[in-house]
Amino acid sequence: MEVRKVQITGGSTFTVSLPKEWATETGIEAGSELTFYPEGETLVATPVDGASTTGVTLSIEGMAPQELESRIVTLYINGFDEVDVKAEQISGEQRRAVRRTATSLVGFEVSTETTDRIVLQDLLDSSELSLHDTVMQMRLLSLSMLEDAVDGLFEDGPDYAPGIADRDDDVDRLWYVTSRLFRSVLRDPRSAAAINLGRETCFDYRTCARQIERIADHAVKIARHGDDIESLPENVREPLSGLESESRAIVEDAMDAFLVEDHERATELATTTLARATELDERTRTIDERLRTVDPADAQQLGLIVDSLSRIGDYGVNIAETALQKATPTPGTTVAPSPL
Repeated sequence: MEVRKVQITGGSTFTVSLPKEWATETGIEAGSELTFYPEGETLVATPVDGASTTGVTLSIEGMAPQELESRIVTLYINGFDEVDVKAEQISGEQRRAVRRTATSLVGFEVSTETTDRIVLQDLLDSSELSLHDTVMQMRLLSLSMLEDAVDGLFEDGPDYAPGIADRDDDVDRLWYVTSRLFRSVLRDPRSAAAINLGRETCFDYRTCARQIERIADHAVKIARHGDDIESLPENVREPLSGLESESRAIVEDAMDAFLVEDHERATELATTTLARATELDERTRTIDERLRTVDPADAQQLGLIVDSLSRIGDYGVNIAETALQKATPTPGTTVAPSPL
């Protein structure tokens, strides 16, 4: 850390010198232009021409497909715009893994492909992405998955799990985008300016997105376990429907609390949502008691379904806690006086 003294020149212009080491490392010289990004009491400076495509080479010699997919996803989330995949001879399995991974990442396309090289490029301008819209889309998808998964329990018909799993892939794609945007905002103030959100707000969105992604995962689990049950026992139908409704309502109300602009209203919604966690626990215990009279094979599957529904409600509670934090003043903000 360096401390610099502000000076006034010309009677009205505030000036401060730049640290020489930083200026040299970033290529700043006389005539260079800087962009300033104010955020509260913080001012971030960056060279105007500092933006550039970031690429990385990934050697995959002898790498298993699963590890290859994980590495590419990690590089994508970390903000690389180009991944140059290389090997002496890329195997058919590896090639399919690269293509499959590219389709799971928003904006990534195969731009070059040879026997020993595959280049993935991000063709999407991050300024075109909205963190808010991405999280809202995740919300709609995950809750529709939950609704269809539970409907499958109560209705005789085709298996719901495959279609719900496909939508889970869509939620994962949006989760990767959210993570990529969040890390970009932490690393580069230009990214925060492009999406017009502060870093703390981006962190809150990312926290909510993580909970929503988990909700989608549990919707898939509910559908898969439900497909293994021939008929839903009568004594658990009503309480199971009530548990699903309560879990869904907690998530919906928590998201509403997160999104509302009025801080008092957000605090009220979040606090009310948090108080409903007790009701969720009571509903879960009621079903667990009734499962004791159910066929053991069905009881095992239903127990896992109940656990997933309960966890979904817990994720809603986590979102409500994030909403409460978001609505609470932070150091440096003006706090309205309490009424007498």
